Amino acid sequence: MSTNTEVVLYQELIAHNGKKIGVATLNSEKSLNALSLPMVESLLPQLNAWQHDNSISMVMLQGAGDKAFCAGGDIRDLYKAMLDQPGTYAPYVEEFFTKEYALDYLIHTFGKPVLVWGNGIVMGGGLGLMAAASHKVVTITSRIAMPEMAIGLYPDVGASWFLNRMPPGCGLFLGLTGASINAADAKFIGLADNFILHERKAGLVEKLLAINWGDTVVLNHQKLGDVLRNEEEQFRAQMPLSQIRPHQQDIEKLAQLGSLPDVITAINAMSGDDKWLEKAKASLAYGSPITAHIVYALLQLGQSKILADSFKLELGLSVQCGKLGEFTEGVRALLMDKDLKPNWQYKTVADVPQAVIDELFRSPWSTAEHPLRELGQLDN
Repeated sequence: MSTNTEVVLYQELIAHNGKKIGVATLNSEKSLNALSLPMVESLLPQLNAWQHDNSISMVMLQGAGDKAFCAGGDIRDLYKAMLDQPGTYAPYVEEFFTKEYALDYLIHTFGKPVLVWGNGIVMGGGLGLMAAASHKVVTITSRIAMPEMAIGLYPDVGASWFLNRMPPGCGLFLGLTGASINAADAKFIGLADNFILHERKAGLVEKLLAINWGDTVVLNHQKLGDVLRNEEEQFRAQMPLSQIRPHQQDIEKLAQLGSLPDVITAINAMSGDDKWLEKAKASLAYGSPITAHIVYALLQLGQSKILADSFKLELGLSVQCGKLGEFTEGVRALLMDKDLKPNWQYKTVADVPQAVIDELFRSPWSTAEHPLRELGQLDN
């Protein structure tokens, strides 16, 4: 029986026809449900079991409390590992990202419907879970971001795949600025499917339990989608105004520019005095020049890369970032010492040698030795 001391709580709710809904709740309200290694290690076997359990028709992922689904990866242990082993490949760093990306990939390829209730803060590792789900719900308080520029990492958890599938320029703008987006923005760029009020969650679950779930996965997806759309219709007028749309034309132009310095100049030249845009510009100025190069390079890959290869590429990048030291310094300045004065290795993007970026994109493993080598071979 689950207790509230467990990092993930599990329930199997029985629908009226005897089929079940598996519910997983990230249970670390104090840390805004930050995704820890124990959470990942708990979710992987449970989701695998639900995937192969014919009585489970769909899965729902949610966060404890009302403030956040998941505020990102729990990087305190990552920081300690990098600090203890500077300039090397810390085994814990490889283990954390390997298991996190395996979990994200499992949700992407789950087959059965997976609903993520993206209420409140959804950032970094939390967005990796949500972006992977077949059905993504946002609420009035949803605040979604990939703020890795500020910690010297880069938008990972499959972002090299999903940033490239946003409307032109949006992935580049959001990756470079870490700008926080709301429910309307998330729907516009494809990171959310439905807008529903958070206080309607219990009522929605009751409607899900009333569905006549069957054994045909495609029909189960359709049944869940129909319920979510019908629920959304009642509240569409309460959705917040998009923050991206007023700047859509300028953001689209970013995709046409030929270099990273040109993109940064264009973002800084964007007109508008709204606080959202000003905050985005400030985040760009604060962030790591090395990270900016990584984001730009990932967006140059385009949509050709398949999902499994995206996670394999990101794992190499993340391990290399752990070795480089920029990630350690970014976490120190923002989250540990909180002095907000990161000593980045290079002051501007123009200062960053191409050799540094080339090394970050070099996989530390051969194809046969890659920790995620089996991804893509397990597709349904």
